[in-house]
Amino acid sequence: MPTMHASSSEVYTIDAQGLDTRHLNQAVRKSVNNGHREIELLNVTGQRYIAAGLQGDLQIDIHGTPGNDIGAFMDGPTIRVHGNAQDGCGNTMNSGEIVVHGDVGDITGLSARGGRIFVRGNAGYRTGVHMKEFQGSRPIIVIGGSAGDYLGEYMAGGVVLLLGLGLEGGVHQADFVGTGMHGGVIYLRGEVRGIGREVAILDTTEEDRRFIEGLLKDYTKHFNVGVKDVGEGSFKKLIPVSSRPYGTLYTY
Repeated sequence: MPTMHASSSEVYTIDAQGLDTRHLNQAVRKSVNNGHREIELLNVTGQRYIAAGLQGDLQIDIHGTPGNDIGAFMDGPTIRVHGNAQDGCGNTMNSGEIVVHGDVGDITGLSARGGRIFVRGNAGYRTGVHMKEFQGSRPIIVIGGSAGDYLGEYMAGGVVLLLGLGLEGGVHQADFVGTGMHGGVIYLRGEVRGIGREVAILDTTEEDRRFIEGLLKDYTKHFNVGVKDVGEGSFKKLIPVSSRPYGTLYTY
């Protein structure tokens, strides 16, 4: 049985040590059904689907390393991960916020259609793949470091901001950035090894710079760093050059 208690500050604590994925998620949902709005998970070691499908004004602090699909399909909660997160972080999320104080794995923000993901460190392959905007919702991913290949693949909407902090030589090693991209925008600081034929690299506008500045302020608040810690240097803007990048490949 999990160890659970509510402190005087009404934060409900669950010790995940020894719990498998199913039992941990059952404990989380039971605490939500019992009216707890702030939940703390301790000793998380790879359990998957944490907070998947949860709705409403919830705050979940995770200490350890959650497994795949944390926050998948969620609609509203705020999740803070005090460590790294594995693949599929924010998979198809509708709204809410995920803040990761370490690195994230592959396909972060897969098919997200709303909400925001902030990553202090680096992200794996295919970050932002197939993100889309849905009925006015605009998903946003902010990555402090760099990302792997196929960043923004098939991206149909939303924003990815790559800060490039700690980037050696100022060059992101990601290749095939924006392959199949037909919507949304990628902002990045530094150079990138290779981009898809479907995207163009432009200078940012004043409106872009104001938007980026707002995200940088949020980044410093989430990770308790100073403005100087987010680095200096201008950003480039990657946008699709076609709304149907593969239209000429098909026979009708």
